[in-house]
Amino acid sequence: MSDVNKTVQKWHASFRKATDFDSWGQLVEAIDEYQILARQLQKEVQATNSTDFNEEQKKTLGKIATCLEMRSASLQCSTQTKEEFKLEDLKKLENIITNILTYNKEFPFDVQPVPSRKILAPGEEENLELEEEDAATGHGSTDTFSPRPPGTLLPRLPSEPGMTLLTIKIEKIGLKDAGQCIDPYITISVKDVNGVDLNPAQDTPVASRKEDTYIHFNVDVEVQRHVEKLPKGAAIFFEFKHYKPKKRFTSTKCFAFMEMDEIKPGPIVIELYKKPTDFKRKKLQLLTKKPLYLHLHQTLHKDS
Repeated sequence: MSDVNKTVQKWHASFRKATDFDSWGQLVEAIDEYQILARQLQKEVQATNSTDFNEEQKKTLGKIATCLEMRSASLQCSTQTKEEFKLEDLKKLENIITNILTYNKEFPFDVQPVPSRKILAPGEEENLELEEEDAATGHGSTDTFSPRPPGTLLPRLPSEPGMTLLTIKIEKIGLKDAGQCIDPYITISVKDVNGVDLNPAQDTPVASRKEDTYIHFNVDVEVQRHVEKLPKGAAIFFEFKHYKPKKRFTSTKCFAFMEMDEIKPGPIVIELYKKPTDFKRKKLQLLTKKPLYLHLHQTLHKDS
C-alpha cells in the first residue's frame, strides 16, 4: 500500500473513532479526536512540498477540517443554536475522506477551508522575530482577516465524590496596545513543575470586544483535572496570542500563570510576563511596570 493510501486510511480510522465517541456521548474524547484530525488535515493542506494531493483535493481537505472544527464547537456549546453542526451531517463526509483521491463531486456543505495561518510552537516564533512588536497596520485592519476557528474549549469533566473541579472565567486582559491586537485569543495549559503538560491545552475563541486598554473575553475554561489530582508545584498558564499580518503567523505576546495556592473561589488578578513562555518559571520578566493584568474569576465545584 502506498504512503498516501496509508495516510488516508489513518484519517478514516481517526474519523470513525471520533464519530463513535460522539455517538456514544463521550464528548471530551470526541472533541479531542475531531481537533487532532482537523489539525492533521490542515497540516497537509498547508504543506508546500507535498505532491500527494492536488490543489482541489487540498481544498476539500480544508473544508472537511472546517466541518470537524464546527462539530467540535457544537459539542462545546451547552445551548442548541441554529449554527449547530450535527453528527449526521458530519457522517456524510466519511465517504469523501475514504475516496479523497478520486472524489470529484461538489462538497455537500457551504463552508470555507480553515484560514491558512501558521501557529508556531512555543519558542519557535522567537527565532523569527527578534525585533519589538510590530506597529499596528491601520484602523480597519481587524476586519480584513478571516476569523479563526471558534476555540477549542472542552466541557467540564464528570464529577466524582469528594473531588473538586475548577472553572476559570477569563474576564479581560489589560494591555497598553489592546486596540491594535488582531484576532486575540488565549491558550490555557496546565503544567507540572518541569513544564510538562498535565492536560490537553485549550484555546479560547477570539476576544468578544476591545475597550480602551482592555480586551474582553468573558469565557469559562473547565480545567481538565480534579484539583486534588494536580501535583505539587503545578501551575495553570495563560498565553495571550494575536495574529501578525506582516509575518502571517500567530504570535504569543505575553503570558500569565496561576499556582496551586492561588486556587480559591472568587476574583483574582494575575501579572503578565514577557515572552517566551517560561513553563518552568525560572526566568520571569514582567511585561510592563504599568498596572495591567489578567482578570479571572474562579468557581470550585465539589461533589460531596
